[in-house]
Amino acid sequence: MNRIMITGTHSGCGKTTVTCGLLMALKDRGLQPTAFKCGPDYIDPMFHRRAIGVPGYNLDPFFSTGEQLKGRIVKSGGGISLLEGAMGYYDGIGPEGWCSAYDVARATRTPAVLVIDAKGMYTSAAAVLQGFLNYQAPSGIRGVIFNNTSPMVYEGLAVLAEGMGIKPLGFLPREPKAVFESRHLGLVTAGELAHIEEKLARLGDLAESYIDIKGLIKLAANAPALNGALPDMRPLGRVRLGVARDEAFCFLYEENLELLTALGSEIIFFSPINDEGLPEGISGLYLCGGYPELHLEALSGNSSMLQAIKAAVCGGMPAIAECGGFLYLHNTLDGFPMAGVIDAQAYRTEKLSRFGYITLQAKVDNLLCAAGDTIPGHEFHYYQSSHCGADFGAEKPGSQRSWPCVHATETLYAGFPHLYFEANPVFAENFVRKAIEYEVNKHS
Repeated sequence: MNRIMITGTHSGCGKTTVTCGLLMALKDRGLQPTAFKCGPDYIDPMFHRRAIGVPGYNLDPFFSTGEQLKGRIVKSGGGISLLEGAMGYYDGIGPEGWCSAYDVARATRTPAVLVIDAKGMYTSAAAVLQGFLNYQAPSGIRGVIFNNTSPMVYEGLAVLAEGMGIKPLGFLPREPKAVFESRHLGLVTAGELAHIEEKLARLGDLAESYIDIKGLIKLAANAPALNGALPDMRPLGRVRLGVARDEAFCFLYEENLELLTALGSEIIFFSPINDEGLPEGISGLYLCGGYPELHLEALSGNSSMLQAIKAAVCGGMPAIAECGGFLYLHNTLDGFPMAGVIDAQAYRTEKLSRFGYITLQAKVDNLLCAAGDTIPGHEFHYYQSSHCGADFGAEKPGSQRSWPCVHATETLYAGFPHLYFEANPVFAENFVRKAIEYEVNKHS
């Protein structure tokens, strides 16, 4: 299983730029790359799928065991698997760095290539490399790519890297025309796509010109053989699930859809912005996260869809609503009328209300689990609710911080936390079972 990890010294060092350039170059060479993003990030995998046109998945050691991480690569990897780290190579939870890109590389025995932003540095860049090599033993770092430097400086940096026993795999010069704005990779509209494709094509050309693609492919080919497996899921029956997907609702793990499909679900996508009503014949509803706050007028103005959503959820159709989907179910969002399922108001705050990993524990029996059951999750939102719910408890790992959250009933899960079903497949199984039960009762 050919694979390589592109990691970095810190956020903003150029990991995503290098990864996108390499994916374009590898795709253009016909090598059928698959992209994997370390951590809970939705945006990069979505960008890989929609803009670059390659399969994109997540690898998250907070959600998955080492066996599952390996199993995901074995199942979904293409001709070459390109793993992209999050933050810095050793950054994770707490000072210990739990669940870091380093942990993923170690668990999957994937050789790592460190990206160093060498702007304004020369020999000091070698000191940075030496520090990363020495921080953990073994570090797993096998190669280095220098970002934002010149051909002349790179010649010297390559000699310094080789002196440390590390393969220099090229550099990228600074190219303002190929820079993506931070945190906007997920906002790919039809009007923006052509402009983004121009940037990606430019990045692919830069990668071909300045990065040692052959050396990187050779390093990936030398990765150790990999064995691993994902949970064996069998169909529970046949049922149609309506899944929101449009400009406002786009944050959803591809792995969640795969698991629901394996359990017997037919996924029917619909648009809360553009469609007049829910798809025919569905017996379950999944409102994922996204950017509803950027489409308030369109969402609020689609009264027929709002009425259909409220009638379905209040009528007992099993429904999951995460983060943005949760906001959509409120009476109002920033003052705009919404579905009115949750008798509360949602509003923007000036800072991240919640950010990072959590462990959820159910306080009551509900749609997804029994009281006392747990599942890891994560939150990332600037918005707040006048009534966040209290049917689950959330606890931050490595701290004593906890808080109540989520509205949960026999047919509803609605709250800010995002779920990754492979972390506890029972949650997905219960959702599908309840949808099948709803389907049977609908026709009885």
